[in-house]
Amino acid sequence: MTAPREAVSTALLKETLCAAAVRALTGDAALHYRGGRLCRQSRPLPLYAPHLQGDPYQDELASLRGAADGAAVRLLHSDAALHRSMAPGQPVERLLFEMFEQVRCEALALPGMHGLARNLRHRFEAWLRAYSRAGLADDHLGILIYTVVQVVWSRVTGWPVLDETEDLIEATRAGIVPAIGGHLAGMRKHRFDQRAYAHDACELARDVASMLDDASAAFASDGDGEKARKPHDALTSFSLWVDFDVDVDESGDAPTAGATANENRLTGASREYRVYTTQYDREVRAGALVRSALLREYREQLDERIAASGINVARIARVLQAALAVPQRDGWSFGEEEGRIDGRRLAQIISSPAERRVFTQERVRPRGDCVVGFLTDCSASMKAHIAPVAMLIDVLVRACEQAGVATEVLGFTTGAWNGGRARLDWLARGRPSRPGRLNEVCHMVFKSAADSWRRSRTDIAAFFKADLFREGVDGEAVEWACTRLAERASGRLHEHARRILVVISDGSPMDAATVQANDESYLDTHLKDVLARHEALKDVEVIGLGIGRDPTLFYRHCAALDPAAQLDMARVVGLAKWIAARR
Repeated sequence: MTAPREAVSTALLKETLCAAAVRALTGDAALHYRGGRLCRQSRPLPLYAPHLQGDPYQDELASLRGAADGAAVRLLHSDAALHRSMAPGQPVERLLFEMFEQVRCEALALPGMHGLARNLRHRFEAWLRAYSRAGLADDHLGILIYTVVQVVWSRVTGWPVLDETEDLIEATRAGIVPAIGGHLAGMRKHRFDQRAYAHDACELARDVASMLDDASAAFASDGDGEKARKPHDALTSFSLWVDFDVDVDESGDAPTAGATANENRLTGASREYRVYTTQYDREVRAGALVRSALLREYREQLDERIAASGINVARIARVLQAALAVPQRDGWSFGEEEGRIDGRRLAQIISSPAERRVFTQERVRPRGDCVVGFLTDCSASMKAHIAPVAMLIDVLVRACEQAGVATEVLGFTTGAWNGGRARLDWLARGRPSRPGRLNEVCHMVFKSAADSWRRSRTDIAAFFKADLFREGVDGEAVEWACTRLAERASGRLHEHARRILVVISDGSPMDAATVQANDESYLDTHLKDVLARHEALKDVEVIGLGIGRDPTLFYRHCAALDPAAQLDMARVVGLAKWIAARR
């Protein structure tokens, strides 16, 4: 796992609290945090000020809250379109301009909200301390950047520079303020006018970039290789790693969360997901791929493992029913002592005035107005973890059935290694460029929503068949599973019933032939697009369960399971509550 389960839970809680604060301040219900980045739906917002980049695993909640408040005031007080139109193109100038605009927005913190102002100041000062303690202000370039940022922040917001570093920056401040004093005065004066402020901010960024270029030239002329690296190190440490070359749409949103540099370089036409051929694709019943005698042996192994774990299925069913079931009318109950008078017993009221059981009440019973799908990655790396996964799925399916919740158990793999017949066709046709998905996918149904657990229990044991595990095309599998849930749910559930898909995987999509013929991020991008589409449609709640890894890169709602840990009652109950939780 990338992090202990407790650390992951704590980080997600921090991000949830910070996202709630941002939504409350901005009124935008689509905002949330993912991996330390503020996103609108599934797209990260272009907030490039370095002190807004938080780490939920390392930073304290107070510091993350300050970063969240900084993002909120930026959204409230900055016109994104105007900001982009006036931003300089040179990277160093652009980074400084981003920082200056963020300082302006923080100077305009909502009037009367003193707690908000304290949070903003706490976050900025924490970033300043971290920058200094990392030794990044020890050389000429580092101290120049550090001083400019502090001077601008102090002049525009009216807050004093950081007391513990005042002696450190004093000499540099005395040397540069005469040259940049006019721009500082203009920025302070025009902090309520973004356009006028941007003119002074651009000029100041240009002057500082010129100072840095002069210093860089001096270092470059020095024969010491270590010194020659100093300019690059100083600028990189100031978060020049932020990619300003990514395309943004008209709303100012950046590409989907987790997008790589390779994805950003793709043109609109080449990014469209394609399938070279569907001729060899198939959807099969998993039990049909295993001999009956062998399948019965697998089922016995699975039953023995579940019995040895001591898991109480009935208790898990009660947990799921409490979380997933909704009250529904189920006829009338007669012979009650209160309620509405039963018209058929009016004569009895007259003949026996002392009789009290002459009332009727509407009967309401909880019913599982929900369908849950389990989609399992059957790629080769999952073979080592399939025993606890099969146990978990089998127990949860039985518990869901007892709770009155419909379930599907699905899996996905490929029909062959390294492209199979689809790749052979591609080779025979002269290897056309960018063919798209280049393999034969195999979608397996271990249990359909129409079948009971008892009828499908043997097929579920087909997970133990090792040669079913090959490669995985996750995006198409998620789309297939969501379509099945929507079709199976229609007619048997209410219009607004919940549809939950749990995707169980231990890694990223991987199909060697597709990656080699297209792009290394081709399948990753498609999975992110599929998840973003269903998140926007809100037709299916897609959540990710990582086996030995944290699936945050792809799934907004996710959890991680350590396959080496024993699958006990407490762990299964926790996962059941997580699956059923309202999002």
